[in-house]
Amino acid sequence: KIMSETEDQQLEGFVGDLHRDFILKKAIEKKERFEYWATQHMRVSGIYWGMTALDTLNHLSDMEDLSKVAQFVLSCQNEDGGFGGNVGLDSHLLYTLSAIQVLYMVDGVDGINLDGLVEWVASLQNDDGSFSGDKWGETDTRFSYCAVSSLSLLKRIDAINTEKAIDFILRCQNFDGAFGVNPGAESHAGQSTYLIKSYTYI
Repeated sequence: KIMSETEDQQLEGFVGDLHRDFILKKAIEKKERFEYWATQHMRVSGIYWGMTALDTLNHLSDMEDLSKVAQFVLSCQNEDGGFGGNVGLDSHLLYTLSAIQVLYMVDGVDGINLDGLVEWVASLQNDDGSFSGDKWGETDTRFSYCAVSSLSLLKRIDAINTEKAIDFILRCQNFDGAFGVNPGAESHAGQSTYLIKSYTYI
């Protein structure tokens, strides 16, 4: 349990059941709805967000047949080793991390093509220690976090050059102490959180 009964009682006025019902309804959203197609490219991350929200509300057990969740997420792994946001979409680090996290939650990690995944993540590290999000080459400290977190979860952090990864992270720190998306970019609370976590994983 994420929240104890005492903590539940302290959240007076918090309509947890309505949040649960909303998330479960989205899980079976009809394909004729616009929202279904507008979010199809991020389906794997949507599953992760929904499941963690349910887990926080102590209602993850309300999801039916988690084996189907594992089956769907595993079907999003591509031949290059990475995961796309949905079946048949290009691999990206954002959705790859979400896929790994979901598969841990549903005991589906053993179904991953592990060697292919590790090799793909490692291939996205650039000479300066940064990571591209996918084969198209965009760099962002979010992708450093996704790469490091993914490999840390899989206990394969040794597959990348950690010294270069740390060096890149430190070069993204600004005079105010926070971090940006790249060296010299403005500080952002989200990026700072990502990079502090990345540093601790390494």
